[in-house]
Amino acid sequence: MVDGVAVEVPDDGDTLLGVLRDRLGIEAVLDGCSPQGQCGCCTVLVDDAPRVACVTPARRVAGRHVTTAAGLNSTERQRWSEAFLACGATQCGFCTPGIVCRFVGHERRGADLSDRTTVDKALAAHLCRCTGWQTIREAANHAASPPADVPERDPEAAARRASIETGGPQQSVPVSVLGGLDFGADGAPPGTLTAVAGPDGNWFAAETLTQARRQAAKVQGRRSTLEPAPPIEIPDPPAGQAWDVRLATCWTEPGYLETDAAWCVPGGEPSDPLANGGAFGGKTSSPVQDEARQLAAQLGQPVCALWSREDAVRRGPKRPPLAAGLRADGTGIIRIARTPGAADILRAVLPAATIEEVEVPGPPTSLALRAAVWAEANMLATALERLQSGEPLHTSGTATVKITSPAGATAQATVGPTGIEVHIEAGDPLDNVTLRSYAIGATHMAWSWVTSESLSVDAKGEVQDLTIRSFEIARSADTPNIEVTIKPSNQPPVPAGAAVFAAVAAATWLSAGAPPRTQRAP
Repeated sequence: MVDGVAVEVPDDGDTLLGVLRDRLGIEAVLDGCSPQGQCGCCTVLVDDAPRVACVTPARRVAGRHVTTAAGLNSTERQRWSEAFLACGATQCGFCTPGIVCRFVGHERRGADLSDRTTVDKALAAHLCRCTGWQTIREAANHAASPPADVPERDPEAAARRASIETGGPQQSVPVSVLGGLDFGADGAPPGTLTAVAGPDGNWFAAETLTQARRQAAKVQGRRSTLEPAPPIEIPDPPAGQAWDVRLATCWTEPGYLETDAAWCVPGGEPSDPLANGGAFGGKTSSPVQDEARQLAAQLGQPVCALWSREDAVRRGPKRPPLAAGLRADGTGIIRIARTPGAADILRAVLPAATIEEVEVPGPPTSLALRAAVWAEANMLATALERLQSGEPLHTSGTATVKITSPAGATAQATVGPTGIEVHIEAGDPLDNVTLRSYAIGATHMAWSWVTSESLSVDAKGEVQDLTIRSFEIARSADTPNIEVTIKPSNQPPVPAGAAVFAAVAAATWLSAGAPPRTQRAP
């Protein structure tokens, strides 16, 4: 039984995820890492117990009841979608159907979802890159004990603020919580082939994803034992001198949940891999649309070109790594992986420093990622400001940083032992719940980037960390409490994400004593 309907499918070794999506057409079950079993986007209920569908052989659920987000009862669907929307716990909506299924499974078995420890344990099986976890925890509490009065929101204003933050269209509506919106791989006409790239880069197309992967001899990515390290060494200071500020950054993975995907009919235009937003600039120049177009023309029928998680890690863009040594007066040397426009950003923020662009073997880099290079430059600039004002730099504790973005948004972040406080001025908020959600997401992303994230890349420039867990993105249980204050305004709305990310990153780094490298130490 699937969502209350008896179904029969051949036993050809497919996974439960493959059966649900490819054979039954249930697109509310989403694929963010298959077959790693680490993102939780394909979570369904099997006899009311949460199960990750991409690592569950379909034959193991024969004769059992499978429930997807689309098959939850009407009361559960309404209550959980209302809770997620009321708390701003959904943005792109790619991870939420699986999270809701897990919450419902725990709830049906008597779990207390008003308890943070219980919710954190449930979320340990998931990754949400947009929301920063806190609003999801709040949604769980909301669903467990619905408040008597929930303020009404204007969905058009919410969508407008969301679109301003993402730079593209994004909806915040009930169906987005439960997987009712189309993503890049969704909505293709019947008979569309699924194509995946093999180890040599050649594409293989078949009726199902499982068949295509078998033809391509696709090998699941693994986590490396290679310790991550900054690929650029901090420059040596002149003889007899020392740097007052040092910083080297590692390779990091944006970790967007929906891997690059697009489908196209022969002679038509491919679907949008961004669909309902997300990716934080990571898909701005994705080649997947051209790949889908070429495959459709070559095969003479509709084709969906789908990147695996390993493809997204190897081929997707990263923040340009840099290494800096600066004196208190701002002079010094900053070396950065050659990326068009990166040196100009550094010179604009740190005009006294010498900027050296260097060739670094590794994955592609891009300035399209959230506040790339501009945030790093402002981290260094805030450290210099602290030194020039006579404050000590290498002390840990609490730090406050205020930054205004080129778009005109201002964020002040205070990071300390008790949590993170963020104050935002971003013009007309339009919808406070939405703006708060994006601010919390940007806060989590910046805090996690500085404190824990990195990616192992070997000396040849080949990425070695290929699993979701290996990115070391901070989990819900590890994330501090985040308080957001939004200043009312009648000025035109501007995106707040870059300002929040930069301010939190700088405050996090300074609160730790401005160590010479970000990310986890070996």
